[in-house]
Amino acid sequence: MVSTNILHRQLLKFFVLSALSFFIGTIHGMLQVMPPIRAWLDSIGSPYGGPGHMIDPLAHAHMNLVGGVVLLAMGVTFYLLPILSGKEIYSVKLVKHTFWWVSIGVYSFYIIQLIFGIWEGTLLLSNAQNIASVHHLYGPVMAVSGTTMAIGFSTFFANVVLTVMSASTDETTQQ
Repeated sequence: MVSTNILHRQLLKFFVLSALSFFIGTIHGMLQVMPPIRAWLDSIGSPYGGPGHMIDPLAHAHMNLVGGVVLLAMGVTFYLLPILSGKEIYSVKLVKHTFWWVSIGVYSFYIIQLIFGIWEGTLLLSNAQNIASVHHLYGPVMAVSGTTMAIGFSTFFANVVLTVMSASTDETTQQ
């Protein structure tokens, strides 16, 4: 039997990182509309393509949506699932894995988008012929980040399904 306090301590991380992600996303959004930054982003293709697209909207949107909304939704799901189903969370260990895989994935995605966006954007304006030498790294690096997030989403989904499919607490104690 899992202590509710142990689960709640784990869920607190989801809520704190969600709030931090919304904060970072808000600061990012505020910065990208400042005239000098907006002009630079527009000059490198934001939001329609090119390196500017990596910064606005990809990095900005992922920080708000995955970092903010998805982490919050996962925490709320893990909190409400036992209440609504009458069943304990299948695995607190999977809750921990979900948190770390998704968190590392979304923050690495955000940082990679910013780094490549700024790096390639600077090259586009100063030395455009060198973009290909940098851009070939982008796919493999993003694949690692995306896979990391996908592992976190998979552990979340597995834990939800296993919780719902598990024997309820009442049924277990009656047997």
